[in-house]
Amino acid sequence: MKSIKTIIILFSLIMIAQCQKEEDNTFKITTDHVGKLNKSSLARDLDLIYENDSVVRDTIQSNFGNGSSKIKIYEKGGTLLLTLTPNTDSIPTIQNVLINDKRFKTDTGINIESTFKDIQEKYEIKKIITSINNVIILLKDSDLYLTIAKEELPENLRYKANTNIEAVQIPDAAKIKYMMVGWD
Repeated sequence: MKSIKTIIILFSLIMIAQCQKEEDNTFKITTDHVGKLNKSSLARDLDLIYENDSVVRDTIQSNFGNGSSKIKIYEKGGTLLLTLTPNTDSIPTIQNVLINDKRFKTDTGINIESTFKDIQEKYEIKKIITSINNVIILLKDSDLYLTIAKEELPENLRYKANTNIEAVQIPDAAKIKYMMVGWD
């Protein structure tokens, strides 16, 4: 009788372990994934990947046979989730992903509402590139890169395009303008 109870308890524990809830990756950003997309997702499969959402292609580019230059993914309620740029290979995959929705987060909790301080605490910065209107932050060991508008910088750094800006010059409270993932 005791062995039957033991077997039932062990069986129950095994069943509970097997039935653990799978983690929802719908809005998770990892090295190889952005939500439902992965590095090898084909541009032609987006309608299948986002069958419950709306996929909007640039029809002018499509009509000329060059493929879509930008593809926007909208949630059924109308919220813009992602803006995708396919590469120009013979079988195009997704090259760049612009994250438009704050629900998309990295494993460390970084999203489009994060600040520069949040980024510095969670990632090692590989390089900072200065452009005319923005500062682009490349992260070490990550395909994720972030853009901060120069408006977020101190006045003396905003209007110089050729100035090399270092991490210590960017205010902790500087907000992310764009959050992107670039896959080769």
